[in-house]
Amino acid sequence: MSSTTPPRPFDVAALFPQLAPMARTATRLHPRAGSPSPHDSSVGGPLLWPADEPWPHCDGPHEWDQVNEPTSAEDVRLLRRIQAAAASRADGVPGASGYTPQERAVIERINAGRPWPEGPIAMLPVAQLYLRDVPSLRLSGQAGADLLQVLWCPFDHPEHPRTALFRRSAASVTDILDTPPEPPAVQFSGYVPQPCLISPEEVVEYPHFLELGKELQELLADWSRWQAAESAVDSAYAVAPQELYMDQLSVSPGWKAGGWSRWGLTDPMPRVCSTCGTGMDPLLTIATTEWNRGTASWAPEGDRTRHPLPPGVPPANHTRIDLARGYDLQLHVCPVSPDHPHLELVQ
Repeated sequence: MSSTTPPRPFDVAALFPQLAPMARTATRLHPRAGSPSPHDSSVGGPLLWPADEPWPHCDGPHEWDQVNEPTSAEDVRLLRRIQAAAASRADGVPGASGYTPQERAVIERINAGRPWPEGPIAMLPVAQLYLRDVPSLRLSGQAGADLLQVLWCPFDHPEHPRTALFRRSAASVTDILDTPPEPPAVQFSGYVPQPCLISPEEVVEYPHFLELGKELQELLADWSRWQAAESAVDSAYAVAPQELYMDQLSVSPGWKAGGWSRWGLTDPMPRVCSTCGTGMDPLLTIATTEWNRGTASWAPEGDRTRHPLPPGVPPANHTRIDLARGYDLQLHVCPVSPDHPHLELVQ
């Protein structure tokens, strides 16, 4: 099912022409739970992985925090199915609620945890994006590449999963790996993506307020400058109109390819290639939620009713990923060479 971002309240570049040259196209991915195949663009779905190519593993180090018991990706998925079944019974059968004795036994086993894993850890698929679905995807420098694959190690390194990027030509994969290895354990259930199909949608973005020059920041912070938009401007932002710019008019939230970097955990910092010193480009934002209270105006129309989630799951957490307690992991790449290391940024 397609998802559509509501129109922005007004054209901010018409009100502040200095922003017009800074406009960038971002592709919001709108992942929603589904059953993707290796031939689909997806989040957490099976990859179009060559049978004769080794599956990526992470050599660590993997340090356990001694607080959470290790579990497996398989058990995370099983627990989610049990929770969904219990929620369905509670809604559909009068007087039915909670778990069956068999389900409780399974939950007890899962909560007991697994042995601490040793040796290299098989990485988990995070995203697979075909260029046909996301034309703005930055795959330059790799001849014939039309497919981006992102995997991660489901352990902190040190504050978030370590990612690996692969660019390839889909047509070159004639024999697909049927049963890729899975990690023997994962650190958090939020590091196991729920398989999702995507509904790509292009939107226009402008830089985060903190990335603008001082003169333009002062203009955006002047409430009188916003009066030309008349009734389209929410007067609740009169005290700090720059918040209106950040919440509704600049950087879209959620999973996306390209666009501008989102900030919030820290102020903007340089994003330069560690190999050649070139400024890096945003490639992919891996988001905990599609939107939150501050960015609710970006929520796709009808999102709350069309895509119900189990009790206790935030209304926009369709992928079931949880990064650094609700933040995003933004991947940046060097425009000079795909062989240069990519940058991971939590915001």
